[in-house]
Amino acid sequence: MRPASIVWFERLFLLSLAIALVSSVMQYDALIARVESDPAFVRVGFGVGVVVAVMVMSLLIPLLLWYLIARRASNAAKWILVALTAIGLLFLDIDFARLADPGTLLTVAVTILQLGAIAMLFRADARAWLSGGEDHGATP
Repeated sequence: MRPASIVWFERLFLLSLAIALVSSVMQYDALIARVESDPAFVRVGFGVGVVVAVMVMSLLIPLLLWYLIARRASNAAKWILVALTAIGLLFLDIDFARLADPGTLLTVAVTILQLGAIAMLFRADARAWLSGGEDHGATP
């Protein structure tokens, strides 16, 4: 049985991915327009296909890490997720002047949910479960 912290990790992380997907769909046209109007992207052949591929990979990699952490108790996947999130925070571009913009609000929501989910992985019950030890306060 999985500990409560892992269940909360799963809920928060999957919710963050769902919101990120909604945000990507909402911003799809603007992203395509930006890519198609940038001469550097056009020169190397980036277009709709590359944008879609990046969007799909941006969903599949976190889903794989979620599965490995929440369902397979992989401590290595936990640290990969932590590292990728830390790198992502370095590139986070939030315009606080446009905080009321739906895209900015969704970015902030996704970031907060992902950080909250990752914090669950450092609680005692999650650490014990991920290291293969006893789990206390477990839920199905």
